[in-house]
Parts: sequence; C-alpha cells; structure tokens
Amino acid sequence: MTSETYDLIVLGAGSAARDAAGRASREHGARVAIVERTRWGGSCPNVACRPTKAYLVAAEQMHDVSRHAAERGIDLPAPSIELARTRAWKTSLIRDQESWVDLLKKAGYGIYPGEATFVDSGTVRVGDELLSAERILIATGGRTAVPLIPGIEQIDWIDHISALELEEVPESLLVVGGGPVGLEFAQIFARFGSRVTVVNHGPQIAARADADAADALRMALEEEGIEIVLNTGVHSFSRANGRVEALVQERTLSVSHVLLASGRTPNVEELGLDRIGVEVTRGGIVVDEHQRTTVDGIWAAGDVATGPMFTPAAQYQARVAIDNMFGDGSRTVDYSALPTTIFTDPELGGVGLTEAEASEQGFHVDVVRHPLRSVTRAQYFGAKYGLYKIVFDSSSRRVLGVHVVSRGASDIVGSLAVALQLGATVDDFASVHHVYPSFSEGVKAAAEQAA
Repeated sequence: MTSETYDLIVLGAGSAARDAAGRASREHGARVAIVERTRWGGSCPNVACRPTKAYLVAAEQMHDVSRHAAERGIDLPAPSIELARTRAWKTSLIRDQESWVDLLKKAGYGIYPGEATFVDSGTVRVGDELLSAERILIATGGRTAVPLIPGIEQIDWIDHISALELEEVPESLLVVGGGPVGLEFAQIFARFGSRVTVVNHGPQIAARADADAADALRMALEEEGIEIVLNTGVHSFSRANGRVEALVQERTLSVSHVLLASGRTPNVEELGLDRIGVEVTRGGIVVDEHQRTTVDGIWAAGDVATGPMFTPAAQYQARVAIDNMFGDGSRTVDYSALPTTIFTDPELGGVGLTEAEASEQGFHVDVVRHPLRSVTRAQYFGAKYGLYKIVFDSSSRRVLGVHVVSRGASDIVGSLAVALQLGATVDDFASVHHVYPSFSEGVKAAAEQAA
C-alpha cells in the first residue's frame, strides 16, 4: 500500500471535477489528484449533452427536409435514417478516453483510475493507494434511476446512454418520464420514424418549467404525433412475443423498446459516506449554500449533490466550492437567474421565476405573452405552438422570469440572464432595440403589451 498527499482530491472527472481541479491549480497553485472509475471527462461530453444534441441536430434536419423541402421548391426524395451511420458521426465528435487521460495528465494532475472509498474524512483508498488531503471534493455524478415498477427486471430497458448506441431505429418506444431527457429522446426517435408514447406522473411535462411554456411544448410535440399521457405512471411490465407490454392506467401498450428517463440517482454507494458521516438523501449529497457537506473538509458539486442538475450549474458549484476551500468560505450559490433549456424543437427555455413560483414568493405578479406564430422568423417554419412569456412584479415592474418556447430559446434566455441579474424592468425590455426578423423579437413584443 502506497500513500500520497495532495492539497485537493477530486473524486470524479466530469464537468464539476475538471473545473474544480483547474481553478484550484491555476488560481491557488494546488497540487490536485483526480480519481475516476468509469468515464474520464464525465457524462456530458461522452454520453449526455454533446452526443445527445448531435442526434437532435440530425433529427431536426430530417424533420425540416420532410416537412418543408417541397414547399420551398426543393425536390428531394423522402429522407430515411441509417442509424449506424448517425451513431458513427456522433462518436466522431467525442474525445476518446486515452485522449482525456492525456489531457488531464498534461494539466499536471495526479491521475488515479479506480474506485475511491473513504478511509476517514481526509483519506481515500484507490486500489492499493492511499490518498490524503485537507480538502476533498466529491463530484462523482449520477446515473439513470430505475423506478420500482413490477416486471421491470424482465425487460431490457434503455436509457440516454444505451439509446445512443442503437444501430436501428426502434419500431415503437415508450418513454418513462416527461422531463428534459425523456422529451428530447421522444422527439429524436419520433422524427427518426419510431411510434413514441411518453408517460409522465405529473400533470404537466417539464415539471420545473412554467406551466404555459410546458403546455405549448406539449402541443408542439403532440402535433408531430408523439402521444403524451399525463398524471399516471407505468403500473407493470411484461414480455410477450418478443415485445414489451406496459400497463398504463387500464390500457396495455405493446412496444419494441422502453426508455427510462424519470430521474437520476447519485453515484455514492462505493464511497463509504455513512462511515464518515456525510449525509445523503434520495436527491444526492446534502450541501449547504457554500457546497459544504455535513463533514468538515469535504465538499460536493454536480449531479451527485443536491441542487440543479445542469452542466453549467455543476461547473458553477465547483467554482464556489474551490473559492470557499481556499478562501474565507464566504461565497454562496445563487440560482435566481439560472437559464435552462430543454433542447426539443421548439426549445423550451426559461430564466428566473415561473408564474407559480413568483406568486408563491409573494410578488404582485403580472404576466404578458406573445404567440410564436406571430413572429415572422417562426412563420418560415410553419410554427403553430410556442410563446414568449414575461413574469414581472406589477409594483416595481421588475422582470422576475422569462419563458420562451421557440427555436433558439436557449440563446434568448441565456442572453437575458444578466438583465434579470441587474434588475431590468418590463419597460426596459419594451424600449430596447431588437433584430428583425429574429426569434428574439418575441420578447420585446411581449413586453410591449405591459405598457
């Protein structure tokens, strides 16, 4: 058994881990060790954000050719998908594992492949090596949660990782869960040619989104032929004649594939956190506003910790943690102007509070809306469903939230985050210049209705 001491040990090699290691090394001259058991680079660039969005681009191209080529005077045969070639293109966009390791080694980090287990609050064991540090950041990420549905052990379900490795388009697909992952994959495979049904426990898809925005997206997806079943779950699974049968309410759905997308579970089992007193809930490792866990000297960031599960949020949390580890410990997280997007077509983007959240927090809430179909740029694509919605305080006129269902919504809400952070009013939104024809002009059009 060999031992080594570092200024910081980072468990995991994903977005939070790499950002933390880089900040600690560059700004504080820290000697950093990174431990990773499965996937150097983490989920986002390897099996989540980057490859998933590649499939969304392919699906959008296929949709636009099918839906709009003829009306635009472009004569093309009906498009078809050869999924094995799409998969190969997707793979070409991803850095390989050897390259990731080489990159991290060149950055000067100690690299330790293997499973980390806590020996005490300042020491972890990785194989035959003991690593010690005064500061440890847990950034081991999460994985697909498997719901407790009778018969689920009898079926070969897929998730966002294995779905990207399919070489043939599913004949039919049942998506369990109507959140970002489920909706994106539902549309991908529907546009590739699958018959798709989404089953969602709650009363709206995209549960954290503004209700009006979620409803607009639902109608857009249903118009494409995606069936969405709300307020229920799958009651049981069984196999029959080489297919999966799912009991949903009193109806039996027969499908070729089932994709699980109803939640995430933190990667903590092998860490031995109970041994050292780190509190863990179903939602992840419990952290405070400084990203500290319940044990001194241990912080957590990213999908393994409680809080928003987005790549930029993971990176942000890591920076907060590092600043507190090596500084005076006073920096706190602030998610009041966190832009988020579901990358369907149209995209559903939001920043700030939903109408319901603003009401719950006691604001004097007013809202204005503008339909996507009234925006010139959207008319080129025949958009029927979508909206621009501004939530504001009627007393101060301050904008509390902006919600957009449109192509390019991610760019719109991302650009507006600084305006919300600086306290812009709905009148500011109405008075500024805008670009025509653009998708973003819908925000100004909505704001003008507040006059």
